[in-house]
Amino acid sequence: MTQPLLIEIGVEELPAAPLLKVLEQIERSWAEILEKNRLLCDFEFSYTPRRLVLWHPEFLKKQLESEEELFGPPLQVAFKDGEPTRAAESFAKKCGVALSEIGRSQKGGKEVLYYKRVIPGRESKELIDRMLKDWIASMRFGKMMRWGARSDEFIRPVRWLLTLLGNEVVPAELFGVKSSNTTRVHRQVSFEPVTVDSAKEYFEHLQKGGVELFADRRREKILEGFNELEAKSSLKIGRDEDLMEEVVAITEYPTPLLGRFDESFLKLPPEVIMTSMKEHQRYFPVFENGVLHNGFVVVSNAKTDDFSQIVAGNERVLKPRLSDAIFFYENDLKKGLDPEGLKDLLFMDSLGSMYDKCVRESVIATTLAEVYSDTLEKEFHKERGELKALAERAAMLSKADLLSEMVYEFTELQGVMGYYYAKAQGEDELVALAIRDQYLPNAEDGELPSNLFSAIIAISYKFDNLMALFSIGKIPTGSRDPFALRRAAAGIIRIVTHFDIPFNISEMIEYFKKEYAPFDSAELEKFFDERLYKALDVNPSIVTAVLASKERDINEIVKKVQALKNIVESDEFKEIFTTFKRVANIAKDIDLEAELSVDSRLFEKSEEEDLYNAFLEVTQKEYPDYESMLDALFSLKPKLDRFFDNVMVNAEDEKLRVNRKNLVGSIYRAFKEVADIKEISV
Repeated sequence: MTQPLLIEIGVEELPAAPLLKVLEQIERSWAEILEKNRLLCDFEFSYTPRRLVLWHPEFLKKQLESEEELFGPPLQVAFKDGEPTRAAESFAKKCGVALSEIGRSQKGGKEVLYYKRVIPGRESKELIDRMLKDWIASMRFGKMMRWGARSDEFIRPVRWLLTLLGNEVVPAELFGVKSSNTTRVHRQVSFEPVTVDSAKEYFEHLQKGGVELFADRRREKILEGFNELEAKSSLKIGRDEDLMEEVVAITEYPTPLLGRFDESFLKLPPEVIMTSMKEHQRYFPVFENGVLHNGFVVVSNAKTDDFSQIVAGNERVLKPRLSDAIFFYENDLKKGLDPEGLKDLLFMDSLGSMYDKCVRESVIATTLAEVYSDTLEKEFHKERGELKALAERAAMLSKADLLSEMVYEFTELQGVMGYYYAKAQGEDELVALAIRDQYLPNAEDGELPSNLFSAIIAISYKFDNLMALFSIGKIPTGSRDPFALRRAAAGIIRIVTHFDIPFNISEMIEYFKKEYAPFDSAELEKFFDERLYKALDVNPSIVTAVLASKERDINEIVKKVQALKNIVESDEFKEIFTTFKRVANIAKDIDLEAELSVDSRLFEKSEEEDLYNAFLEVTQKEYPDYESMLDALFSLKPKLDRFFDNVMVNAEDEKLRVNRKNLVGSIYRAFKEVADIKEISV
């Protein structure tokens, strides 16, 4: 038998950020509690800023029965001379039955005492109080609160608890609040508790009382409001997904409203205005013809027919925020960008100041500018010396905006503000863009630097972080990565492959190692290899095969992996692979570093000569890419098959045996220039 079960935990306004972080965990935890209590069923978890709600359309009135198997002592221990021992009697007592009811079973190769009992299901209403307490205890919000004289904690004070199984209130208590059949509607509708006698009444009262319980419907309502506002004007509202999730979480009756601010504030960089509106006020930016407009959209939680005062109030609140931003911006422009102040700003113990970090980054940047000078000269039409000087300038100015008042107020604008301040003081456009792009990509699929020059500065920032922190032993362990070094390595991989530039990780580490305290280079190389496995969406054995070729240039590794992936994932590869696995097995005892001379005068079979000539033809060609080269090598399969069918590789004659093995080894070695085929698993 089932009945609908409705549970609502009423709270003071929940903070959006911690709630959104644990939403999935909250729902998963309740499912686990239901399963543990043999009451698993379909349910829906919903939330608003004032309530956490569990709705079960069909909830078991009683637990399902379960069976429990109990294994006792071996018979030789349970009985002595045909009489039961204390061990047997204790087991019967544990089972709650007479010894005569105890059976026998096999366990661990021995005959033991055995009893199977049926555990009857309890009434579900007897379990709900404990289940709710377990659920609340499972919620990990981070910072918690205590209120009144209580010692227990929750994210916000609990003010009411509704528990309806069918039409019956289930006895329960949380934080001293006893369960009832009352809920609360929107404050602008009523402050008084509302009595509900069924789930149907509950949903009706919320709807009439200005509470949209379901998050997806609140989101739809906001988007519909956006569309209506846009339809009435030439404006476009910026759809910030993170902000949307937060606004959905802090509203029960959302209504988007258009407000405006003075046009004079538009002299601020648009990122400043948008960040101020989002971080301080949860406003959405508005654009006209692709340019930031002096408007904003606030999502009101009010239930009223007249929103004019709400719009006016939000306009008043925004004005001083933007006035402060103007003040910070103008002060920063007067000071300009100057790295000298970074000497007093600590980067990290044992690694010096932020100024010292900029110096190290400038060494990396100027070196890379030299390495990539030909490409840079063609792209930017500047001399090599000028490009190196600009790289040094960009690196030295890259962290100077950390000293600005604007970045102190909005740390997420570091780099962005440096770009505007660099432009204002007449720095080269390449320098300004590089300062802006230095932290990119800052997420797994984040935006990349806008050009190769910026990419050099971004690599320098990330590579210094890796070298510096490895040099003082701050190496990520397990899931812990407090300094985002995995993201730094992944960022370098994405940059060098996107811009198609060489980056030999072994050579880079060794070249720049003199700038840091001594550390084990192999550890950092291994760290990059691990990132390659994560960054490349391929069969891991393909990455292993390419790494076994001893290739250390990240860009070439990725190209080789992609080429091999395309071939390995083809329909015919499994058939092809059998032949080349045999090549690898024969070659495993051959010293591939030695000279593998093949003497055609020792050939006794035409299959030897055919294979050798085909191999020479393949290896003497130039190929546009690794895939073409691999295709050509794999095309040797028919001749290899005939060779293996008709030629005894391990001939008794040593000269013949060595000659034939050298031929097979040469083919294997040609493959190994790209990947070690024996490492591939299909």
